[in-house]
Amino acid sequence: MSEPDGSGPRPTGPWLQDLTWQEVETYLEHERIVVLPIGSTEQHGPAGPLGVDTYVAITLADDLAQREGVLCAPPLWYGDSSHHLGFPGTLSLRPDTLMEVVRDVCRSLARHGFDRVVLVNGHKGSNLPALTSAVRTLHEYELPQVLFAIADPLHLARSAAPTIKSTREHHAGELELSHVLHRFPGSIRTDRLEAPAVDFAETFGGFVGDDLFGPAPDGVDIIWSGDEQRRFAPTGSLSSSVGLDADKGRAYHDHCVERLVELVRWLRSYHGPIGRRTEA
Repeated sequence: MSEPDGSGPRPTGPWLQDLTWQEVETYLEHERIVVLPIGSTEQHGPAGPLGVDTYVAITLADDLAQREGVLCAPPLWYGDSSHHLGFPGTLSLRPDTLMEVVRDVCRSLARHGFDRVVLVNGHKGSNLPALTSAVRTLHEYELPQVLFAIADPLHLARSAAPTIKSTREHHAGELELSHVLHRFPGSIRTDRLEAPAVDFAETFGGFVGDDLFGPAPDGVDIIWSGDEQRRFAPTGSLSSSVGLDADKGRAYHDHCVERLVELVRWLRSYHGPIGRRTEA
């Protein structure tokens, strides 16, 4: 099988579920990259819909796919959200369940010839332990020929976010809600924006930072439950959303997409030792 170069015919749409199997087979003749968006269904305060994290993953994956002519697997709407279960509507997978779902999806993709898999995580940080463990063991023990990459706005936007946002950014904050507002106008309840008074220093002893994109303390991971979060953050928001602005969301989104485009182009041209089958 010749090496794909991305120069073949483009699919009729970026989403796998919209294509026939023959169209996927034709795609695989010239390209073997696939994007897997993963989010969550969990509370995002009074202003954000439960689907925020999945909307983030979908819109990043879709724009990347449109730019680069790659395919997206159907999004996964569930993630590791147990720390939000104190709020109605939150749906959570156990980490081991999430790992097995991701592994099975990746096994299916690899069976058909996809050997560059980009996982786009919209559930900033929280899904990462399960996703990393899932694909690390898959690559090490089953699919050495598949190159996996995990992309998360928490890392993709680290250099840009501080220049875009106007306040500290944490769960249900202005940046992630602005991102969704930019791509899904009308989805944010703009009459319910708020600036909650969550005292991170008192609640977490100074070990947990209050800004995902700002200076952080010499910290540790403090684990809390959904019921505990309901007590220290009764509305569900951990940072202010009053600075909501679609232009901020556009700048944040565009930066993440540009980095994803660079990633896909690197994956397409990469011929190094990663993703090569080890010869016995």
